[in-house]
Amino acid sequence: MEKSIFDGKFGLERETLRIDGNGRLAQTLHPFDDENLSRDFCENQLEIITPVCNNISEVMTALEALDTKARTILDKNCESLWLYSNPPYIENEAEIPIAQYDGILSAKHDYRISLARRYGKRMMLYSGIHFNFSFSEDYLKSLHTNQEQTYEDFKNAAYFRLLKQVSRYSWLMVLLTAASPMYDLSFDKDGEHGASFSGFASMRSSRKGYWNQFVPQLDYSDLPSYIESIRNYIKKGVLFSAGELYLPVRLKPRGENSAEALLSGGVDHIELRMFDLNPLEKLGIAQNDLEFAHLFLIYLLHLEDFDFMPELQEKAIKDHQSAALYDISDVTVGSVPMKEAANKFLDEMGKFFSEVTEANDIIEYERRKLNGERICEKIMAGSRSYV
Repeated sequence: MEKSIFDGKFGLERETLRIDGNGRLAQTLHPFDDENLSRDFCENQLEIITPVCNNISEVMTALEALDTKARTILDKNCESLWLYSNPPYIENEAEIPIAQYDGILSAKHDYRISLARRYGKRMMLYSGIHFNFSFSEDYLKSLHTNQEQTYEDFKNAAYFRLLKQVSRYSWLMVLLTAASPMYDLSFDKDGEHGASFSGFASMRSSRKGYWNQFVPQLDYSDLPSYIESIRNYIKKGVLFSAGELYLPVRLKPRGENSAEALLSGGVDHIELRMFDLNPLEKLGIAQNDLEFAHLFLIYLLHLEDFDFMPELQEKAIKDHQSAALYDISDVTVGSVPMKEAANKFLDEMGKFFSEVTEANDIIEYERRKLNGERICEKIMAGSRSYV
């Protein structure tokens, strides 16, 4: 196995809500003047964006530095970060101020207003972590053997195959990293209050989570056809932009994220969007889980391509949402119990990385979660500490 298979570029985007000393959503303006400390949907939703890094250890170091900077500034304002994917108590939607942008950026504010009208402000408070990754150019070039195909076409096709595979198996990442079984009843209705068990391991990945109001059926024949099928939904008005396609994985161009940029400039990296914030970790994510995500992408890149027909796309979403259930004892993938399917998948990964001790250590770390050590189960065991 070539050493360059593990090389690449890594980046994280971590969403968290700012809260005041009473555990309520902070009502102050975004207090940061740093492009790496941005906002997401609302003024009180901080998004930490790490620089592009050369490995996962480096990206964790960058996240820690930015997290420390953010906490230092917030501490001076008697504020802190809410490291749960589900929001705290909300009296009403007036406590959710849409992120303020003006001037040449006013379109960002208008876009968020449109999202609020379509989905409601509450759903937009779900917070999580997006993992961005690209393979090294040297490694991809080593795989490019068809001289009748340009390298750029090969690269786009490789990421496109990977997109399909990640979509098909995203349920596994949810099963292993779901971390939001508790929520405040005010999320459902004004006037309600109190922490409650949701019945889900991850609300944001469940049927109650971050999804479009329709089930997208995209054309996975090739990258141009895929982009055009997204454009068709935009033309019909059911999507405002490509960024509103709420699926667990995206292909991203360099710079502005748009269908046009992806078509003209090609794929720069892939983005995994299914990670809950892990409240048991100071930074919201365990390094081992990111290491596994890296191995997951390497492994999936080498699986045989398949035809991602609409019925398989619907099944992939159903499997993803099923993996977000807390009790998966009766959940199947196809006709196989989900835990059994997960163990089989990990077995195949272990064979692929059989010569890499560190990789198998990470795989075994994830396997232990299937035997009563899922993050959501640990959180429920200590649920009395949920605020």
